[in-house]
Amino acid sequence: MFFVKGALERILNNCSKFYNKGHLETLTEKRILEYNHEASVMGSSGLRVLAMAYGPSMNNLVFVGMVGIIDPPRAGVKDAIEELISGGVAVKMLTGDAEETAKAIAARLGLYTAGNQCLSGKEIENMDADELSRVIDRVTVLYRTTPKNKNKIVGALKRNGHVVGMTGDGVNDSVALRSADIGIAVGSGTDVSKEAADMILVDDDFSVTLSAIEEGKSIFYNIRNFVRFQLSTSIAALSLIAVCTVFKLPNPLNAMQILWINIIMDGPPAQSLGVEPVDHDVIKRPPRKVKDPIITRSLIVNILISATIIVSGTLWVFWRELSDNKITPRDTTMTFTCFVFFDMFNALSCRSQVGVS
Repeated sequence: MFFVKGALERILNNCSKFYNKGHLETLTEKRILEYNHEASVMGSSGLRVLAMAYGPSMNNLVFVGMVGIIDPPRAGVKDAIEELISGGVAVKMLTGDAEETAKAIAARLGLYTAGNQCLSGKEIENMDADELSRVIDRVTVLYRTTPKNKNKIVGALKRNGHVVGMTGDGVNDSVALRSADIGIAVGSGTDVSKEAADMILVDDDFSVTLSAIEEGKSIFYNIRNFVRFQLSTSIAALSLIAVCTVFKLPNPLNAMQILWINIIMDGPPAQSLGVEPVDHDVIKRPPRKVKDPIITRSLIVNILISATIIVSGTLWVFWRELSDNKITPRDTTMTFTCFVFFDMFNALSCRSQVGVS
């Protein structure tokens, strides 16, 4: 004897009779339409519909009924999804539930509105890799998906140049978790999913992914700020010596002062920029492409502008101090002090490129 539960359409396909008030009756097309309608109504309310049957074989089952299970989204998930979307992250929902249930839950989370395109597991199976890659960016809800479908979806997103993060908690998610760039397993999930994942949400809180993305973006921007400060200061120091050499001016800095600038003035500020506290607005910045370089055209322009300001200001002070055509310790000290002050303001300006630090 077999006792079976699962998706309504799968169960009904294997049923020949249904249980009605203590006796068995033949399952007709009219009854199947009625059951599908009831399941659609339940699914539209956000209920997860499970059908149940029993019988002597899997091809000769008796349909006994269906139940609707409430599985509401966790607290804070909707807010986390909204914040991710505002930061340029595309969120997609992959589920084994029916279409109506998937749409209802996605609508509660702000992922679906009437008229949006959805894909079923069968449609995904019938698509080749190129066809799926063309449509996957426009789809947010994918229902009745199998482990094979999920892996195919991850592959299509990666072919489109996206960095894919996949969350899951079951054995059926393990293949997709492994193939994604970042596999995120739920702490209460199966051991198989945890082994396949790169990150585990110990407290099952989806909003933790926001902190992970925020930390990753902050590290990247801190590296850029560090590079901007180091390059602008080094270019300024080299340009200052080069300009004075080309125009046959006296050396504005002695060897000890140059060493002080390189070791004392460059080191600690640069290290501080590398460990700057997280800027919480960084999550709202759009994600960068994988192949985008750290040193971009805009960064180079900022570096050259900072270096030009430092060199111009320092040379102006040096020129004013040389008005008597004699170089004295006071001249080099004033030039050195001016350079150090410019360097300090440069470090402060490198802390943030979008606001006041």
